[in-house]
Amino acid sequence: MCAAALEEYCGSIFWNASYLKRPDPDLPVCVEKTVLVWIPLCFLWLCAPWHLLSLCQSTEVNTQPLSKLYICKQLVVSLLFLTAIAHLGVTLGEDFGPNSDQSSTNAGVYYANPVLFAVTWILVLLYHEGLRREGAIDSASLFLFWLLLVVCDIFPFQTLLREALRLNPEAGAPFLSRITFNWLNSMVLKGYKQPLVQEDMWDLNESDSTAFINERFQHFMKPELDAARVRFQNKTRDSAQEDPQQSGLSSGLGKGVSQDVLMMVREDEKKKKDSKEEENYPSSWLITTIYKTFKRILIESVCFKLLQDVLTFVSPQLLKLMISFTQDKSRYAWEGYLYAVLLMVVALLQSLALLQYFQRCHVLGMKVRTALMAAVYKKALVVSNDTRKESTVGETVNLMSADAQRFNDVTTSIHLLWSCPLQIIISIVFLWLELGPSVLAGLGVMVLLIPTNALILHCVSFQIENMKFKDKRMKIMNEILNGIKILKLYAWEPSFQKQVEDIRGEELKVMKTFAYLHSFSLLIFRCSPALVSSVREFLWPHLKLLLPSLSSTSSDLLLPCCPCSLLPLSVSKKRLEKFLAGEDIDSDIVRQDPSFNTAVSVCDGSFAWEKDLLCVSSVNLDIEPGRLVAVVGAVGSGKSSLMSALLGEMHSTKGFINIRGSLAFVPQQAWIQNVTLKDNILFGSPHEEENFKKVIQACALAPDLELLPGGDLTEIGEKGINLSGGQKQRVSLARAVYSQADIYLLDDPLSAVDSNVGKHLFEKVIGPNGILKNKTRILVTHGISFLPYVDEIMVLENGVISEVGSYEILRASGGAFSKFLDTYAKEQSNQGDSETDDAQPDGASEDTVSLTLKRENSIRRSQRNGRRNTSIKKSANADEPQKGQKLIEKETMETGQVTKCFLFLQYLRAMGWGYSAMVFLSYFTQNVALIGQNLWLSDWTSDSVEYYNMTYPSWKRDTRVGVFGVLGVAQALFVFLGTLLLANASINASRILHSRLLNNILRVPMVFFDTTPIGRVINRFAKDIFTIDEAIPTNLRACLLCLMSVLGTIFVICLATPFFAIVIIPLALIYFFVQRFYIATSRQLRRLDSVSRSPIYSHFGETVSGLSVIRAYKHQERFLKHNEVTIDENLKSIYLRIMSDRWLAMRLEFVGNLVVFFAALFAVISRDSIDSNVVGLSVSYALNVTQTLNWLVRMTSELETNIVAVERVNEYTQLKNEADWVIDTRPPQMWPEAGRVQFENFKVRYRPELDLVLHGITCDIDSTEKIGIVGRTGAGKSSLTNCLFRIIEAAEGCIRIDDVDISTTGLHDLRNRLTIIPQDPVLFSGSLRMNLDPFDKFSDEEIWRVLELSHLKSYVSGLQEGLQHKVAEGGENLSVGQRQLLCLARALLRKSRILILDEATAAVDLETDNLIQNTIRKEFSDCTVLTIAHRLHSIMDSSRVMVLDAGKIVEFDSPSNLLEKEGHFYAMAKDAGITLESNTHL
Repeated sequence: MCAAALEEYCGSIFWNASYLKRPDPDLPVCVEKTVLVWIPLCFLWLCAPWHLLSLCQSTEVNTQPLSKLYICKQLVVSLLFLTAIAHLGVTLGEDFGPNSDQSSTNAGVYYANPVLFAVTWILVLLYHEGLRREGAIDSASLFLFWLLLVVCDIFPFQTLLREALRLNPEAGAPFLSRITFNWLNSMVLKGYKQPLVQEDMWDLNESDSTAFINERFQHFMKPELDAARVRFQNKTRDSAQEDPQQSGLSSGLGKGVSQDVLMMVREDEKKKKDSKEEENYPSSWLITTIYKTFKRILIESVCFKLLQDVLTFVSPQLLKLMISFTQDKSRYAWEGYLYAVLLMVVALLQSLALLQYFQRCHVLGMKVRTALMAAVYKKALVVSNDTRKESTVGETVNLMSADAQRFNDVTTSIHLLWSCPLQIIISIVFLWLELGPSVLAGLGVMVLLIPTNALILHCVSFQIENMKFKDKRMKIMNEILNGIKILKLYAWEPSFQKQVEDIRGEELKVMKTFAYLHSFSLLIFRCSPALVSSVREFLWPHLKLLLPSLSSTSSDLLLPCCPCSLLPLSVSKKRLEKFLAGEDIDSDIVRQDPSFNTAVSVCDGSFAWEKDLLCVSSVNLDIEPGRLVAVVGAVGSGKSSLMSALLGEMHSTKGFINIRGSLAFVPQQAWIQNVTLKDNILFGSPHEEENFKKVIQACALAPDLELLPGGDLTEIGEKGINLSGGQKQRVSLARAVYSQADIYLLDDPLSAVDSNVGKHLFEKVIGPNGILKNKTRILVTHGISFLPYVDEIMVLENGVISEVGSYEILRASGGAFSKFLDTYAKEQSNQGDSETDDAQPDGASEDTVSLTLKRENSIRRSQRNGRRNTSIKKSANADEPQKGQKLIEKETMETGQVTKCFLFLQYLRAMGWGYSAMVFLSYFTQNVALIGQNLWLSDWTSDSVEYYNMTYPSWKRDTRVGVFGVLGVAQALFVFLGTLLLANASINASRILHSRLLNNILRVPMVFFDTTPIGRVINRFAKDIFTIDEAIPTNLRACLLCLMSVLGTIFVICLATPFFAIVIIPLALIYFFVQRFYIATSRQLRRLDSVSRSPIYSHFGETVSGLSVIRAYKHQERFLKHNEVTIDENLKSIYLRIMSDRWLAMRLEFVGNLVVFFAALFAVISRDSIDSNVVGLSVSYALNVTQTLNWLVRMTSELETNIVAVERVNEYTQLKNEADWVIDTRPPQMWPEAGRVQFENFKVRYRPELDLVLHGITCDIDSTEKIGIVGRTGAGKSSLTNCLFRIIEAAEGCIRIDDVDISTTGLHDLRNRLTIIPQDPVLFSGSLRMNLDPFDKFSDEEIWRVLELSHLKSYVSGLQEGLQHKVAEGGENLSVGQRQLLCLARALLRKSRILILDEATAAVDLETDNLIQNTIRKEFSDCTVLTIAHRLHSIMDSSRVMVLDAGKIVEFDSPSNLLEKEGHFYAMAKDAGITLESNTHL
């Protein structure tokens, strides 16, 4: 209670031990503001009476005169007093001033503390006066007060210091520091000394934060999008054509059609319609929105680019003056020095302009990406189901990652659209001034190259095709990883591996074609300078170096760099426009009119998932406040659709819904967040301890909290991986209960829990005496035992309410509901028994439920521990509650230097040693040809002196042009050869590395997938493979070319001016140290970027999957804020990475500018001993080296960073595999013939160091025997089936099937001979046929036969495409019951001798359950069947029933014998309403 009061007083949490359990300990702000303030103040106040006595005594015997020290002390304390008063004034101003925010006011502590301090400083003033009167100089109590004050202020000071250190120093940096990026020095130094972590990142400037960018983007987006919608509507109206509906579509689908199937039936029609219309959505608004949002930074970058472009043409003019100076020996030396200095100044200005340009471009890219990511997330929260179903979750995540990233990437090249033509025009002007009309010959060659350019642009469409293959491959990978357990159980890995490999093959084929075209374009454009010069062979021989250099520059500028990046951008633009302009969910479907007397009203409501295709029709509902209404019906009858309609998730074709009050929703499949259990329940609501405990008790979660390693602070894994199905459902229910809403929509929350726990939840939460007894509750249920206790029952049939009334009325009416009860419940026979015990449905005591849950949790805990990297030691760690709170550890992030040598060698080995050597040799030879060509050109210019005023011999001219042309073509050919070889080699490496990764991931044990988020594995297949495919080869080529270029430059300058060798060593040292500093920081920033990017996509995926829950609770705003925080964390590392690149470029450009200066300086010093032509060559090389040096470090760093992808892929290729799929000693072809199963002292544990999960199971199951396996949740039922399939390997003992020890067979030989209908029905996107028979082993006739047996034939034959009907991702366009029936069809198709049913009918109604059971009895009569069941009635006709408890067999006999024994099974049967009499009747 005390802590709660303090928390209210402070407005924040009082105590959290985790603050101290870290390297830099801290204390919560509340402790700092209370305890640490009160300690020194209380001490002074306690001592006050003693010292104030002297003031009351009038004697002035020992009074000291007023000294300077005394006056200073009093002055300081007076200032402290004024500070306290000012603090109080600021607090009052914040709460009651003109700009105050009334929604949030300061806590009491911010008023109390200034007052306490003000009183204290008055006391200290009086103290000092008292001491002066006493004649004392100082006092022990005052000294101790100041000492306590200083000690207690250490933690608050540390907090202030930490906040100050996190502030971005850029904002306060002076001008010179900003343009040279010196403000980043401290971060670079820190990164060099130690690996950077996320906590080291500085806070973002407000203008760079996601909230600010998003608000601005939305402000401009709304009017632009509205205008686009108007344009689109006008265009549609002009060409409006009614699309005829297919008659009889709804009726053709028949019973059991889920909401999503109806949408899928016409999906192909819709796709065809889409292909006819080029743009069936509002378009051409995104680019203008981006321009308006970021136009200031865009205009700034244009100005800097323009300045840099102009300065580019100043250097050649200065170089021309320099050459003329060296030719004329009579000119004064100071002119040469002036030119040298001017060359350096111009180069420096050019560098500064270029750096500012790049900084703005990259920051603009970052902001555009942020705006688009935030906009996509915001749209996903309000998007209608129609728009949502058009793309899978994976494709929507792609909009945030790939498409937003493309906008980021294009910002640096977008300015080339105007810059390239400008540079070409200026180049031509300068050439014309030098050469006159002869420049047109060279220009003619460049014009002739334009068709080649157009061809290359056309071929960029290959990139778009490549993107499609990547999307397709990632979609399949996502499904494989989500359904990996099914693949293992069915031994389907080879089929899916082949699918992925086939797509990968196509992807690599497209990549190879594109690489070849790129090599061809390089050949053409490398040849162009030589071609231009050859065509111009009639030109004057006295041309200076400037001219060929400029013609070369202008030729290079024609490279199609910008359009290449713009083409994929246009695809991304269309995808983003289509999604962001998509239809929003209609918020007016559900009214909130408080004038209604009823809590829920539906008046003649008809609802559809897709317009014109009704799912629920003619609904009339009036539910009084506080009533409990049950909704019952067969699979696909529209129960979940009705819930969705009440939530406003469906289209309303007529009628209206009114909801009076707030809603809480519990979905059929519990949605659990990857946060702590406590946060899952609170779900953004404030923490009220009393209410929280009450909810925990009512939802039967108290025993779970006792046994979970971190209590309510235990982290719940992705999709609730470390909770059982029942626990997930109870957490989902607890979230609803804690929200204290007015109306509760409960979509079958009791199906996933044991009957005992289900009854507890009904009694304590949902039922007439539960915690929600005064709330309005709409409960969808298949549990018949609860129906007598509800106020009203609604029966749904084919989307129509067929009956409504109380249990007694419907029972007596003799309608469909009454017959349903008579057939399946046998309620009459055991009503008397249950009534004698208790009028309530739950006869079990609180203790029984607690024991049940504790038992289930002890097993779950050992399983969970088995899936974690570390085990929880029971006694040693009892005082460390946070230990084990985290199930999913942080993603491993390498720190420090990458083991480059090993990784490079590994990559080169994958490329092939022969290829690698030939690539290096090709690039080396090309560089030799380039230097030779330039030296030849330099020598050529000396002819102008030799043949001055003479006729230039034609043989000489032919020789000069011929050699120059040959050397030019030679370097082009060698670049072409090198690029071609590198393309082949890198594609070879990509194929090998991807193949190894896929091969290994499909072979790792199941425990790996339980503890690793899917996003982390997907990241390896997406980002890392993309890096290996595209980034590493590009980096490698750039590194080789830059290295050769730098070495060539140094060689040429040293050849021209040997003095230059003196400055090489100091410049190289500066270069080396700058590079070392940068690479350490840059590498870690890139790693932080990768690691902080994953949570953005994980959170987005989580949001999309829980959209209906988030909307129901109206928590969209909270999730938006969380998304902004997550993106901001990523932006911190991205922003610093951009700045670190500029920091490096500034320093390297300075080194390059020094190279220019010294080359020019030594040329001036040595002008008497060297030719002017060599000076031109030397200085022009020096001018180019600046950019080359910059690129070399950037590319080296990028290569070192990107090679981490090889490291990450390699990490997953070395994971320990499960046993071999196929081994030499294979079982007989017909094995198992009999289907006899024997467990011999079988023990199993999840990890060697953990407790056993199954304790010595020994039993014999005869051929064709039907065994029911029952037990509380977590008793070891599913572990037993996992062991049969060797998902978990034995710790001791063995399992024999037909006398063959299963541990001696290959996994696929074993798994192919067994069949399971799993607990979670998993389907894959593709055809229905592929989902039943991925290896194409069976004929269509066999498949139709099993569909008939599984009661799906009428449904499938009603579909347009029959067996080729497309199943959506995860089977979302089928109801859960239909998915389960498809799993039954799979089993019927395999027809193994041994069948395992793992709670296979938990998600279907009793009628469908009965159909499944009848089919299994008939079709598997000659097979051994093991059935795990929650519903005991489904195993009452078994030969024998195995009762498991805590991993042991406690009972194993026929059902009738077990009922007579009145043991464990009898207790469970009694809970389920089954007695010996009713069983006999059955």
